[in-house]
Amino acid sequence: MPNAAPSHRVLAELRRSGLTQPGDRVLVAVSGGPDSTALLLALCEEQHDVVAAHYDHALQPGSELVAEHVRQLCERVGADVLVERRQRALPRGSIQAAARTLRYDFLERARMQSGAHVVALAHTADDLVEGVVLHLMRGCGLAGLRGMPASRGPFVRPILQVWRREVLDYLRVRGTTALEDPANVDRAHLRVRVRREILPALERDCPGIVNRFYAAAGRAAAMHGLIAREALAALDKGTPTRGALARLREPVAVEVMRLLYANAGGAQPALSRAHLRSMLCLVQPGRGGRGVDLPGGLRLRIVGDTMQVVASQHGQQRRDVETARLEVTRCAGCGDAAAAHLKPDLELSLGYRRPGLRIRPLGGLGTRKLQDVFVDAHVAREERDGWPLVFAGDKLAVVPGITVDADLASHPGDPALHVTVTGISGGS
Repeated sequence: MPNAAPSHRVLAELRRSGLTQPGDRVLVAVSGGPDSTALLLALCEEQHDVVAAHYDHALQPGSELVAEHVRQLCERVGADVLVERRQRALPRGSIQAAARTLRYDFLERARMQSGAHVVALAHTADDLVEGVVLHLMRGCGLAGLRGMPASRGPFVRPILQVWRREVLDYLRVRGTTALEDPANVDRAHLRVRVRREILPALERDCPGIVNRFYAAAGRAAAMHGLIAREALAALDKGTPTRGALARLREPVAVEVMRLLYANAGGAQPALSRAHLRSMLCLVQPGRGGRGVDLPGGLRLRIVGDTMQVVASQHGQQRRDVETARLEVTRCAGCGDAAAAHLKPDLELSLGYRRPGLRIRPLGGLGTRKLQDVFVDAHVAREERDGWPLVFAGDKLAVVPGITVDADLASHPGDPALHVTVTGISGGS
């Protein structure tokens, strides 16, 4: 694209943001609308190495024509483009949330395919204010008041300080026409009502309030940045104990929880205020071993004084289905402490926890519930359903790595079944 055109505030803010560096390969999400069209043009005008990405949600008739429009636009500005059309059903929930999930999944795949350093999103100052108002209407804390961040992981928003009217002016000056998504005028969506009804009414009655919302979001973002740095400093000392977390200021403790969740692979943003309140409740004095289920199949648990975010029993595949193996050989009563030694006439099989299981631990007194055996061995609640067990018929014979049933164990030095279970932590 020629550089003869006069400069514009869109270009100035793109440079000032520093979110896209010269020489970086930038994947830009292009819907075909004004904001993303302007961002694509600006990145090309600034001589960035640009690849466009368009996701066709296939939600409206003629959506394939929008994809073709994006292809022609990219051909005109000399940018490569990756296009994908939705082929599977939308995830459950609201259509907007489901479409967003699929779109971000595509953008991450496109980033890997293109070798891009960052993914540029065309959110503007208007989008930020609309998001803040939506958060306030639903009830939010400091993170909600700051609105969408300028960057999160590989995703960046380099024109977040540009207003939509400036975007339209940039396109007019460059002689480029963009499409308008019909969803942007559908008042069935709350964001559209905020944009077209609520904010104009507030601005009419309180001139300048939109700018004040934007300024308040900036101050909230600065405050949140200080809290985030304090939380990172706390994590630099290692995963905090329950006591250490309790000593932090609550906003910092909340941010530590968010970071622990993100570090465990949790998507951002995902934690609600209710999730965070429940997580903080675990910090209060009480017995360990409790937990809170979190989005994405994760769970916060506290065992003793140690905090961990791990895969929940509902969110994880049973690890032992893939890796656990029952190995049985005969021996003359060897002294291998890593194996269980059972009477030689037993038929053994591998199974899992079910209601009512009991065992008489070798060296103990009487029978005990399997649940109590796990508790005494400090096996986390999330791992118990996936812990492989050895059965002799219907009777629990071995809890690998923990104990053997006294009635089924062979006597030391007698011929025995040499039993190991591989593929679980803690040995067999």
